Amino acid sequence: MAAVTSIMRAQQIIMVRLNELLAPLQLTFPRYEALMLLLYSRQGELPLGKISDRLQVHRASVTNVIDKLVDSGYVERLTHQHDRRTILARITPGGTAAARQATEWLNRARFGMAPLDAAACEELYAALTPLRSGAGDFVTEA
Repeated sequence: MAAVTSIMRAQQIIMVRLNELLAPLQLTFPRYEALMLLLYSRQGELPLGKISDRLQVHRASVTNVIDKLVDSGYVERLTHQHDRRTILARITPGGTAAARQATEWLNRARFGMAPLDAAACEELYAALTPLRSGAGDFVTEA
């Protein structure tokens, strides 16, 4: 229980730090993640369902995140060209600029991980990898 409580509290601390860093851009960390997903997609757009799958969050959460990004002018909603039932989110030039600015700020702040140094972050990542891999988050090399 101590390990779980520690992980959960650390997550809360980090999210507060990240959200404070991103607030001047009208972003939260979940909005930043969605922007980055769109920024690095082939055409700067993805169906909302695919965003949900890739971010591993409920579709209702993605709808809320995209709503806020649309309100900020960072994303626009489109109907899919070949399937009118599918809604796409497309990053705007303003969204691209915000994503790049946010990344610069987050990197400068080491993604809120102070006072951990790079070695401690690597150790933490390594310690959590089996848990995440076992849950199907990603495949580790054997």
